[in-house]
Amino acid sequence: MQIRLMTAGDYEAVHDLWMTIKGFAIRSVDDSKDGVERFLKRNPTTSVVAETDGKVVGAILCGHDGRRGCLYHVCVHPDYRRQGIGRSMVVFCMNALKEEKISKVSLIAFTANDIGNAFWKTMGWTKREDLNYYDFVLNEANIVNFNR
Repeated sequence: MQIRLMTAGDYEAVHDLWMTIKGFAIRSVDDSKDGVERFLKRNPTTSVVAETDGKVVGAILCGHDGRRGCLYHVCVHPDYRRQGIGRSMVVFCMNALKEEKISKVSLIAFTANDIGNAFWKTMGWTKREDLNYYDFVLNEANIVNFNR
């Protein structure tokens, strides 16, 4: 297994991976090829893929705003879970953020994502109970679809 930086050329393989994850949410604009390429251009050193035998089996979109880092779309193919791939990718991203002088990282996990929430707890992440998370839609064409 190899962990490496994600490139725009990985989009199709990463998108195919996303489609294997039950309950995964994809946004029509942000998670399109153009949207991911825009994200990677802004954050060229922090997003990763995990490969086994040339197949993308894990991915994380990771970026920052100069102050705080954020992990998006953390996923490992169901057939490759519980092998340390997720942990290795998260460590890679956290080290990349440290190199960019980022000192705090956040993420969002759906409350119904039992597997993901258990993973973050075992990784030592703190679930925040002291704040509310708010959204405001700027682009109504950016439709969210959930894999069933």
